[in-house]
Amino acid sequence: MNKEELVQEVAKKTKASQKQVAEILTTAIDVIEKTVAKGKKVTLVGFGTFEPRKRAARTGRNPQTGKELRIPAKTVPAFSAGKKFKELVSKK
Repeated sequence: MNKEELVQEVAKKTKASQKQVAEILTTAIDVIEKTVAKGKKVTLVGFGTFEPRKRAARTGRNPQTGKELRIPAKTVPAFSAGKKFKELVSKK
């Protein structure tokens, strides 16, 4: 499912216009992105948690040449599914 399909599904279920739903969804995603970029967590109970995670510097290898290279430390966005979401998915 892509964003457009999600907007259509939510609009159908809420009886709101697709334009309103798209605006709300875009705003929600923007807020989550900005919050995580500031180093904070966003927890949606039952769904999951978006958070920044630090990756340590490490040594990698160029697959073409086999030469070792240094991969610097960085912070990446991460998502951990909540208990309810995990249970729903595992029932399939």
